[in-house]
Amino acid sequence: MKLFYAAGSSSLFPHIVLYEAELPFTAVKVDEHSKQIEVGGDYRAVNPLGYVPALILEDGTLLTEGAAIVQYISDLAPQKKLAPVNGTIERAQLQAWLNFFSSELHKGGFSPLFYAGMPEQAKDIFRSRLLRRFAHLDAHLSRNDYLMGADYSVADAHLFVISNWASWVNFDLSPYTHVIRFRDRIRARPAVQSAMKAEGLVPWPKSQP
Repeated sequence: MKLFYAAGSSSLFPHIVLYEAELPFTAVKVDEHSKQIEVGGDYRAVNPLGYVPALILEDGTLLTEGAAIVQYISDLAPQKKLAPVNGTIERAQLQAWLNFFSSELHKGGFSPLFYAGMPEQAKDIFRSRLLRRFAHLDAHLSRNDYLMGADYSVADAHLFVISNWASWVNFDLSPYTHVIRFRDRIRARPAVQSAMKAEGLVPWPKSQP
């Protein structure tokens, strides 16, 4: 398998999961702005929409969208228990978390804050949305070690990656003590460290976004 990624972006999510699954893969870096592939070529020839992640399977099949990619990976390595079994209510609950992070935190929260041309007044609307959503997450994590309860899943990797963006857009995570403790727990996982090292990322300091 071949994973196309841009350092620190949402593609860090499936990058972590591939290490968790201990499956063989090749990671290929993409410049998010120029759309150039590090080893040569235009990434839009892989994914016409130009955004990461993308996973090329052994038979040449293209799979996009992080939530779909990580569930496919999880099902290739069921012994790792990264996702509940398909067809169960637990799998549906996992998918609910993945959709929540994609729509409510990523696109509906953090993404607009990266736009340089957006007025601060408009950005404050999205920050207020994030305040409510992180309060919800903090309350949930005050009762659970992981998003799905007692066991780690791909949903935890998703939240870790998205919450890393807080320091890039001046969103303060310090009020959310349970989220911060959760982040420290996820950051310590060997697969997370391996993926961040592979992407050339300096690990965020302990207990900081």
